[in-house]
Amino acid sequence: MMNAESIRYLREQGRHEDARNLAVQLTEDFPTDAELQYEAACVHDYLGLEAEAVPFYLNAISGELSETLLRGAYLGLGSTYRAMGEYVLALNTFDEGLAQFPEAHELHVFKAMALFNVGESRQSVETLLKVIAATSGDPCVQEYRRAIALYSEDLTRTWRE
Repeated sequence: MMNAESIRYLREQGRHEDARNLAVQLTEDFPTDAELQYEAACVHDYLGLEAEAVPFYLNAISGELSETLLRGAYLGLGSTYRAMGEYVLALNTFDEGLAQFPEAHELHVFKAMALFNVGESRQSVETLLKVIAATSGDPCVQEYRRAIALYSEDLTRTWRE
């Protein structure tokens, strides 16, 4: 039986156009299957067909996905909007995803890129610093975790006597 796993298999084999064709066929045959919608979005995105990926991502998000795939769908859709220059849509998508998955560091990182794109450099850097402080396994970074976290709260603050 052809399913989402079949699409993933074709992609793993480097057969992305075949995966795309199968994904389009399966999403037409099973339009309410959110996992198929997600796989279709991913393969379109991979092939540089961002505008065509958007409706698949939207369908996937509105359906029933596992938490892992739902996080991936929010990331994919937001990233796709950002790549298309639709920065406000990207930010809205990342915010929706973060409302459901506030611990999703990957969403915070991609949101930081979109913040930069809309001229919110300060908030972008603060977001990235928070992620670095929370996730870095580098012992040299960890040594300064407390300072990085403090600076992430107010990057312009100075300490002068």
